[in-house]
Amino acid sequence: MKLLITTSLLMASLVLLSCGANNDKTNTASADTAQIAIMDTTAEKTYAVSLVNNKKDPTCGMPVTAGISDTAHYEKNILGFCSVECKNEFLKNPKANLAAAEIK
Repeated sequence: MKLLITTSLLMASLVLLSCGANNDKTNTASADTAQIAIMDTTAEKTYAVSLVNNKKDPTCGMPVTAGISDTAHYEKNILGFCSVECKNEFLKNPKANLAAAEIK
């Protein structure tokens, strides 16, 4: 009887350990994937000044030569913005802010 219980416990332990080993690999892969996703979303995008038609950010007036982190298409123009927030503000009322863009 003791042999049966010992064997059963040993087999159960092996099953649990082998399942845990598989989960560790899965969790490691998931953690790696999560890190990659975080790296992709936090990576700052920049665009060349030659790609846009404006000299200044139409929302805040910052020169696009200081850096462009987002763009938008509006009336056949590609406009550069210093930030996503400036782009979103511009899109609320584009006609009011377009003159400040100093289109080339």
